[in-house]
Amino acid sequence: MKKRVSIIGSGFASMAAACYLARDGYQVQVFEKNTEVGGRARQLKKEGFTFDIGPTWYWMPDVFERFFADFGKTPKDYYSLQKLNPAYKVFFEDGNTISIEDSLEKIYAAFEKEEPGSSAKLKKFISRAQENYDIAIKDLVYRPGVSPLELITPTTATKLGQFFSTISKEVRKEFSNEKLIQILEFPVLFLGAKASNTPAFYSFMNYADFGLGTWHPEGGMYSVIKGIKELAESLGVDFTTNASVEKINLHNKKATSITVNGKLVESDIVLSGADYHHTESLLPEESRQYSESYWNKKDFAPSSLLFYVGFNKRLKNVAHHSLFFDTDFGKHAEAIYDNPKWPNDPLFYASFPSITDASTAPEGKEAGIFLIPLAPDLQDTPELREKFFQKIIQRLENLTGQEVQKEILFKDSFCVNDFKKEYNSYKGNAYGLANTLFQTAFLRPKLKSKKVDHLYFTGQLTVPGPGVPPSLISGKLAAELIHQSKN
Repeated sequence: MKKRVSIIGSGFASMAAACYLARDGYQVQVFEKNTEVGGRARQLKKEGFTFDIGPTWYWMPDVFERFFADFGKTPKDYYSLQKLNPAYKVFFEDGNTISIEDSLEKIYAAFEKEEPGSSAKLKKFISRAQENYDIAIKDLVYRPGVSPLELITPTTATKLGQFFSTISKEVRKEFSNEKLIQILEFPVLFLGAKASNTPAFYSFMNYADFGLGTWHPEGGMYSVIKGIKELAESLGVDFTTNASVEKINLHNKKATSITVNGKLVESDIVLSGADYHHTESLLPEESRQYSESYWNKKDFAPSSLLFYVGFNKRLKNVAHHSLFFDTDFGKHAEAIYDNPKWPNDPLFYASFPSITDASTAPEGKEAGIFLIPLAPDLQDTPELREKFFQKIIQRLENLTGQEVQKEILFKDSFCVNDFKKEYNSYKGNAYGLANTLFQTAFLRPKLKSKKVDHLYFTGQLTVPGPGVPPSLISGKLAAELIHQSKN
């Protein structure tokens, strides 16, 4: 008889784990509290517009390829990809912009134009970043975080110093132009920490950015979720939505069932891709591995204030991905990480998927997604949301030389309170635990419970960390750990 695995949540990590476990002969059922699968990677459809509610960047295409290849498939079996050019456009305070295009040679030229001599430095920097990428993504991140010895290999021994330096130090050794520094420090925002707190080894994100490029799945990131769900169902995975998991039931310190909408679901193994802190709250207190003080001391990645806006016209002078670095990044970072509060002049990111993908907006109109990174657990009110929308929309108008306010058909928002309500997210964080030195690899919360047998975890709060590609990898790691255990 097949062993029954109950999976809590249906984000990228849960979906990946479901596929691997079903392939390996388990009977897998996924329970999702919301009305559709995808976890944070859901979709909003309104008045003919389509928005990705969560992730909007498709980076590290090789990780997606490796995932599908494990099942004899390729991404194109499920969705179409387009490489973006430019990958993104960056707006600065002086009104100038820098576009990061779709090849290293073009990026070297853009750097050289901004700061003569910088292209040679960038080539060396990217060469080192590619070495790190090859070590990290092809090897290290596919290790389960069980032991510190996982990090020690003949190759990583030569990179040890990079774990004790930071991205910020390494970038500033080579570059003095603040615009170029901001562009090089930007990718680690996906890791949820300041560049000054992120180990230099994580420069592999710069190679992911410049070397591998930015892609767009037709129909948005939710097309990837739909593709993985199709794969999972073909392997026999069963999905149940509107299914709130209320309790993980134990017998002799072993997970034996879960309570879903008041009903008992017998399980040989329970795997949670839901928020780790929330999952442990479904257990008796003595069966939880990590205390409230443990979580409270951890460095969490930011939360976000997001807006989904339907415009009644096409916008000009913006790119599919647009970064607005026209204010002091240091002050905004301080308001997120050092002295948590609403920032006075926030940096923000905007995505206009309809520039690339006609399916995301009616003809002649534009879909806009805006994101302001925030400290977790801030006060969140409609008045604050509106105040900050006005701040960023006015800056968008000034920097791009156009009026857009009068062209807004509607706007929906999503912020700290929504992350807590929709995803049971600890303090309303958006990206999980930051990848700082003391929250890397074996120092992150464990995939396997130390106190409850047959209980496992996956997702952005455990290894390897935040982001969509790491979540796919996390699902694989959790599934392998389950399959290798003598349950």
